[in-house]
Amino acid sequence: MSAILTATVSIAVIGLLIGYLLVLFGKRFEVEIDPKEAAVREVLPGNNCGGCGFAGCDALAKSIAAGEAPIGACPVGGDPVATKIAHIMDVEEPDSSARKVAFVKCSGDCNKAHKSANYIGITDCQAAVNSGLGDKACSEGCLGYGSCVKACPFDAIRIVNGIAFVDRNACKACGKCVEACPKHLIELIPDKSQYAVRCNSNEKGPSVKKACSAGCIGCNLCVKQCENDAIAVTNFLSKIDYEKCVSCGKCAEKCPAKVIMKRF
Repeated sequence: MSAILTATVSIAVIGLLIGYLLVLFGKRFEVEIDPKEAAVREVLPGNNCGGCGFAGCDALAKSIAAGEAPIGACPVGGDPVATKIAHIMDVEEPDSSARKVAFVKCSGDCNKAHKSANYIGITDCQAAVNSGLGDKACSEGCLGYGSCVKACPFDAIRIVNGIAFVDRNACKACGKCVEACPKHLIELIPDKSQYAVRCNSNEKGPSVKKACSAGCIGCNLCVKQCENDAIAVTNFLSKIDYEKCVSCGKCAEKCPAKVIMKRF
């Protein structure tokens, strides 16, 4: 009985000693956390999605506190979280008009894009591009196999009638769909913009028409209509300068291919 008691006491003493040493070393090697970093981390949503470009919310909080990342870097939190962080960091609140959303530069759905083949393979855009295949005649249009849909962590993009469509209200502008699209069809544009060019082809007009009835033919009518010098045609493709555009819609009214469309 005494042997058991001795062993029990010995284990208890050893446990207490180890506990004391852990506390001692913990205080000795404790890493001090910037109070601002802790406060920023507290208001971040905690999704750890990586949409901000950092490994997670902890890494983002550290970078914001150090002044290395903007206060509005969290795509999930958006303006409300950015406003809270602005107060913590004692800086100006973010401009809500600067919010961006993903936009798909293609209107070649199943009714407008001509077919060049019957694709039978992996329903993945990158796989189709790697194999040199796809069923649409336009080599620069949306394949519609949903690589962007799989990449979006916010369920903000889906395939509608053969092309990708972005829900601008759900989009957090994390850029993951932009990275996932092998055709480079998706870009981040200002959410306040009302009009956009739904085409990505640099082919000449006749070639575009052979592939899609809704492609930009580079006719320059949009350029002539714009009074703000906010649209230009480069390599047979119209492109809007969103810093100059006032969303008057005159370019869309005169576009014969109806490829300049009002966003919805």
